[in-house]
Amino acid sequence: MDKLRIGLVSVSDLAANEIYQDQGIPALKNWLSMALKTPFTVEPRLIPDEQKIIELTFCELVDEFACHLILTTGGTGPAIRDVTPDATLAIADRQMPGFGEQMRQISLHFVPTAILSRQVGVIRKQTLILNLPGQPKSITETLAGLKDEHGREIVAGIFASVPYCIQLLEGPYVETNPNVIKAFRPKSAMR
Repeated sequence: MDKLRIGLVSVSDLAANEIYQDQGIPALKNWLSMALKTPFTVEPRLIPDEQKIIELTFCELVDEFACHLILTTGGTGPAIRDVTPDATLAIADRQMPGFGEQMRQISLHFVPTAILSRQVGVIRKQTLILNLPGQPKSITETLAGLKDEHGREIVAGIFASVPYCIQLLEGPYVETNPNVIKAFRPKSAMR
């Protein structure tokens, strides 16, 4: 079976121009290394907020590198230079609106400005592409969800649905560390 391939795309003018250190890709790598039991490789990309460059990066990661999953960070707000969702939708074959809805639901527990987020989830060919927030703390909250002080789930993290989505797209069977995020599948899809 194919090894899980994940594209990590940090969209930031400042980080791409080395004005400050990118925090998105390290945060994603760190979270994935704790959350995934399945071996995986990453294809990291640090790029500026330029729609054409973002689109070309997605196409490269899907069409040439055959990534099963692409996680982006940055560029999802209403500012003029925030074009990550626009680029994502431009190269998409199908939209997965539940991912954006759930990401905003999680973030609304922390900040009322979560409604300004334009995060989207899409499919291009057999690749799931998800636009995550830009801050490392928000990335973790979005992926893992929210738990109360007793460890009971308040809001499910979006990553709980990612392994089954990859499976439905005929990608590898992805297993997670249930202490970080418990993947959900129907019983009929479990191995």
